[in-house]
Parts: sequence; structure tokens; C-alpha cells
Amino acid sequence: MIHRALRAREGVHAMAGSWNPLRGLGTIRTAFLLTAAVLVGILLGVVVFTFGYGGGAGYLGNDPQTCNQCHAMNEQYNAWSKGSHRYVATCNDCHSPHDNLFAKYINKADNGFWHSLKFTTGDYPENIKIRGLNREITEHACLYCHANLVSEIEGTRLGEHTTKISCLQCHSDVGHLR
Repeated sequence: MIHRALRAREGVHAMAGSWNPLRGLGTIRTAFLLTAAVLVGILLGVVVFTFGYGGGAGYLGNDPQTCNQCHAMNEQYNAWSKGSHRYVATCNDCHSPHDNLFAKYINKADNGFWHSLKFTTGDYPENIKIRGLNREITEHACLYCHANLVSEIEGTRLGEHTTKISCLQCHSDVGHLR
């Protein structure tokens, strides 16, 4: 009789276990976490490899040779090396924000991502053009270095125009002599 009562009680637990909708979630959760960990590990490995292979540490500094690592930038680098700014400005002096170190490295990371994506896929135009945000940064760099020369003439065009006069409109070849 005791055995019968124990078996009956075990049967109740066995039946209750088969009804449990949460049974097996531990296995699913473990599989999900393991899969996520493997994918994150692979992604991190690819990022570290790419950063090392592409000489990413060089991009944290200011050496213009770093910008010339990619064959697509040869024309820009060669033009800079022949221009008047080669003695007084590096790539970062004109193409990175001056006012905030955090903004500088966010900009470098943004440009680095897009440059590496475009150059890796080969999806960049023959005639590389500056993006709008980078044009603004370069414009601010001109004003940052030449404020004493342009503070009196900085303004808008005459007449109905309300757009600000751009340094790059007339001086686009100064940094990259053509």
C-alpha cells in the first residue's frame, strides 16, 4: 500500500511535469546565450582583425601617411604634399573638429567606418567628394586657424542670398593643390 501511494505521488509529479509549459526553457535559453556569445565572439574577432590588418591604430594619431594607406587617397595625399598647408597642417587639422576631443574621435570613427566599407567593397566614386558634415568641419577648421584674417569679412552674400560665404567655394584647392 505504501508503494502504491508513492507511485501515485510520483505519477502526479510526472504528469505535472509533462504539463509544464515552462519545461525546457532552460535549454532554449542556454542555446540562445551560447549562440549569441559565439556570434559576438566572431564579430569581435573580425573587428579586431580588420583594425589590426588595416593599421587602425595609426588612425588614432595625426600622421598624414596614415591617410595615404589606402590607394584611393593617393591623389589627395600627393596634392596635400605639394600644397601650402603641408608645413602647417595635417589631415586632422582640416578634417577633424577642433573644439571637442570626443567629437574629433567620433568623427574619425564615422569616417573610418564609411571609408573602410566603401574601400573594401570598391563602392566609391572615381572622383572622391567630401560629405556635407565633413565640409562643415573643414569650413570650421579654416575659420579656426584663420580667424584673425577672416573675422572682418565673414558674412553672407549680398542681395537676396542668405547663405554664408564658404571658404571652400574659392579656396577648394588650398589643402589639396590641384
